[in-house]
Amino acid sequence: MTQFIGTIVCIACIAWLFYLDRESDAQPSHALWIPTLWLLICGSRSISEWLAMRPTVSLALQYSESSPIDAAFYSILIFAGVTVLNFRAPQVRGFLRQNLPLLLFVTYCALSVWWSDYPFIAFKRWGKSVGDVVMIMIVLTDAHPKLAIRCLFKRTAFVLLPLSVLFITCFPGLGSGYNAEDMTMMYFGVATFKNMLGLIAMVCGLFSLWVATCALEDRTMPHRQRHLFAHLIVFAIAGWLIIKADSMTSLACLALVGAVMVLIGQRSILRWHPGVPLVLIAALALPAIAIFLNPLDSVLHTLGRNSTLTGRKLIWHAVLSLRTNPFFGTGFESFWLGNRLETVWHMSVDGIQEAHNGYIEVYLNLGWCGVALLGAVMVSGYQRALAELRGDRQDARLRLAFLTATLVFSMTEAGFRMLSPIWLAFLLAASDCPPFSIAKEEIGIPRLHWLRAAPPKPVRILR
Repeated sequence: MTQFIGTIVCIACIAWLFYLDRESDAQPSHALWIPTLWLLICGSRSISEWLAMRPTVSLALQYSESSPIDAAFYSILIFAGVTVLNFRAPQVRGFLRQNLPLLLFVTYCALSVWWSDYPFIAFKRWGKSVGDVVMIMIVLTDAHPKLAIRCLFKRTAFVLLPLSVLFITCFPGLGSGYNAEDMTMMYFGVATFKNMLGLIAMVCGLFSLWVATCALEDRTMPHRQRHLFAHLIVFAIAGWLIIKADSMTSLACLALVGAVMVLIGQRSILRWHPGVPLVLIAALALPAIAIFLNPLDSVLHTLGRNSTLTGRKLIWHAVLSLRTNPFFGTGFESFWLGNRLETVWHMSVDGIQEAHNGYIEVYLNLGWCGVALLGAVMVSGYQRALAELRGDRQDARLRLAFLTATLVFSMTEAGFRMLSPIWLAFLLAASDCPPFSIAKEEIGIPRLHWLRAAPPKPVRILR
């Protein structure tokens, strides 16, 4: 009976949140549901796990062999996404011209498949990573890209966070598990691991904090109170889930980047020319000092972690001792395959499938060349966001928040990995698309209107 009542309350809460935060001026293209489904699955569980159809095999084999059901699902979404982009060819060309660093990084990832020890697996994974780029292109080539970004994260937050609360409180068999090593309960909600729940809650929490902050500052915003109320509730749910999951990386990111978001919105900081860069440098330097310098071990103990960062330093030493190619790496997403996986398990922690550091992860798979190209994507994203502060302060704050959160999160987790909510948020923040315009060759040619981005109309978004 409790489960039935909890389910009804959860569904009512989701519907109520959508009702409070409804848009009255305009709506994005229906094609936005494609990246929405992609992000919903990336932020929770794979289709095979939702259907309880994942085969029972060893962890090593599970990591190297994907489920046919999952492969079919991702393939369908990628095909649908490419079909949508085919009807938006002028916008796609503009996106490619304006995001050359990202295009070079994706191309280099494709080339790295050839020197992988497992080229077929690496190629399949690269195909999924292209799906991430296809999804953000659908969002940014929409007639109202800012509204599309808002709807994408709103739908994800309003669905996954209440469902996680429902799973943890009413369906403990789905949302929690017993950790035999620590003899404690582990809470993961709609995800499969506590850090994954913390990650999706952190991303959604930052988005809701941004909407709430904009609503507080802009007293002329239509229906300001209901938008503010809805996202304050979501932010509170996100904070509760992160604390419940005991994901200290996500909690630190939410607190630190939330403070950055508030600070760079202050007029005194904006008027002072080096103000915003100094705030961003401090936001990156503080966690780096706390993590990598031994004199601040007391800070880690205060956060409930030891000086080894729950075994992370042991993992870093193990993966770097394997001596991969320093310039080109092992190939795209290929390090955690074969003998290397089991060797790292013997040297550090059984069952891990990531280096727990995004920069080391990129170095292992793509070498210094990959790190340099990813750095170019970061720099171009920050330059674009800082330039945008002069005109559209509110949107630039969200862009800077996602960029900073990804860089901080990647210090202790693998943030630059495909099919990850933080990676999708990073790509959206680092990329841009020229303003929508109708090419002359499109005039008079019939199109599928639900696929093509409609001509722009005046729309009020957080103004």
